[in-house]
Amino acid sequence: MNPFKSHMNTALTEARLAAKRGEVPVGAVIVAPDGRIVSRAGNRTRELNDPSAHAEMLAIRMACGIIGSERLIGHSIYVTLEPCAMCAAAISLARLERLYFGASDPKSGGVLAGARVFEHQQCHHRPDVYSGIAESECSALLADFFAARRI
Repeated sequence: MNPFKSHMNTALTEARLAAKRGEVPVGAVIVAPDGRIVSRAGNRTRELNDPSAHAEMLAIRMACGIIGSERLIGHSIYVTLEPCAMCAAAISLARLERLYFGASDPKSGGVLAGARVFEHQQCHHRPDVYSGIAESECSALLADFFAARRI
């Protein structure tokens, strides 16, 4: 068994790239059971004119295409921000084993806040959830992005 290695720095890189594109800076990384990065993405909702083009959704779609399955059993996802309800549902449907996220999202989160998707009876798969990974850096990236837009 491989010792734990966080891939949040890669997710943060994707979030920074999203910010440079004018997107809300959220990044996601899908990691295989052997620790290899399968896919990575940042938000692209504005660029693609697609409200579902969240970092998590794009990374899941890409990973499923690479693996050739709608199930990502044994895989983990690292996200810089707590997933919304849509992304939490996709994480469940993809059967991701673990979710690691950085900043909490009390306004739009779907895991520990708001909808709490994984707590619903209708949720068929509940990943192990680990919050607060590089939380300060993830939160600062978002705060700086939105502060720059208020000037």
